[in-house]
Amino acid sequence: MSGMKNIEKGEILALKELIAYQPGQVVSRTLAQNDAVSVTLFSFDKDEEISTHESGGDALVTCLEGVGKITIDGNAYELHEGESIVMPARHPHAVYGQEQFKMLLVVVF
Repeated sequence: MSGMKNIEKGEILALKELIAYQPGQVVSRTLAQNDAVSVTLFSFDKDEEISTHESGGDALVTCLEGVGKITIDGNAYELHEGESIVMPARHPHAVYGQEQFKMLLVVVF
């Protein structure tokens, strides 16, 4: 089991400052990845998306900045800074940058 990577340890961090927006792109920065958990920061430029897919684990999304649209089983939810939602394992879901949008994704397998 590996620990955290791509992140400073033992200091206070503003997660939304650890990932930048890129025009026309979705950017990701993996902080931890193993068989039990995955922790990733994402930034979405406005109108960029991760299309519908399924995950083998429950996925907790926390909005760090901006406005994102999370679709789960065809139902859309608007996520604002400080809000979170769980995308259940093996349910189709998608993420869309309604505005520029940063999120922390924690997947528990």
